[in-house]
Amino acid sequence: MVRIGIDLGGTNIVAGVVNDEHAILAKAECKTNLPRPAEAIMDDMARLAKEAVANAGLTMEDVEFVGVGCPGTCNVNTGIVEYSCNLDFKEVPLQAELQARVGKPVYIENDANAAALGETVAGAAKGANNALCITLGTGVGGGIIIDGKIYDGFNCAAAELGHIVIVCGGEQCGCGREGCWEAYASATALIRQTKAAIDAHPDSRLAQIAAEYGHVSGRTAFDAMRDGCPIGQAVVDQYIFYLASGLTNMVNIFQPEVLCIGGGISREGDTLLKPVMAHIERDRYSKYSKHQTRLCAAALGNDAGIIGAAYLGKQ
Repeated sequence: MVRIGIDLGGTNIVAGVVNDEHAILAKAECKTNLPRPAEAIMDDMARLAKEAVANAGLTMEDVEFVGVGCPGTCNVNTGIVEYSCNLDFKEVPLQAELQARVGKPVYIENDANAAALGETVAGAAKGANNALCITLGTGVGGGIIIDGKIYDGFNCAAAELGHIVIVCGGEQCGCGREGCWEAYASATALIRQTKAAIDAHPDSRLAQIAAEYGHVSGRTAFDAMRDGCPIGQAVVDQYIFYLASGLTNMVNIFQPEVLCIGGGISREGDTLLKPVMAHIERDRYSKYSKHQTRLCAAALGNDAGIIGAAYLGKQ
């Protein structure tokens, strides 16, 4: 039997067929196209699940269950997405609605929790009993693994780590609070910070690179920095400071064996991780402990959420 993992994001929806060795056999994907009704999004999720199975040369009879990683507060007991600010979901009965569409058991979980589970069973945190995974994307997602299991909290609302405040009275966050880590360390925030620097320095190499690409992405400031641009360097330095501030908080609170960084920005590798680790080593409370958290880039990339979602029924 195979399982289907669906990664429901603010930008894309991706469904994958996963086997017992945690290998993805086939995928299907589309844009999330927000804003739009939850029903239309669930229609696409069901369609993609069936397309992925067909792409794998299988039928739905070969599928054991469907797992979904969704941003926001996902009540794993009721199957209801109670709140997702990025999707504008409120009390959406995702489990029941998708189950009716695909005819298979459905399990739901917060997307970052699903990604953390994926990295723990098959990725960079494999073998760790206690791990923390941070996903830098549209928002900042967090997944906590304690004793090999997802930590959801008593009300399934735990691990919204992107919504700790790192700047009191700071930038407005999509959740309604001011100064959230997500508002400073997400890919969305980095793009906003890069655009602000371009507006302030229209003659900079940073601005030239953005014009050459035709758009601004999470890579733009890093590429400008590598090209010797001081404005790009300043954007990257500021972003790393914000990212490291939140990560140091995570180390101080959880002391995980492994701290995994995922999302597109993690592909910067040591360019990102080395200066971030320098901040953490300087500021962590546990600097004199014999055992220290290992910081690493996620190994599964965008597949982590799919693989983790496809393992939810095994939890």
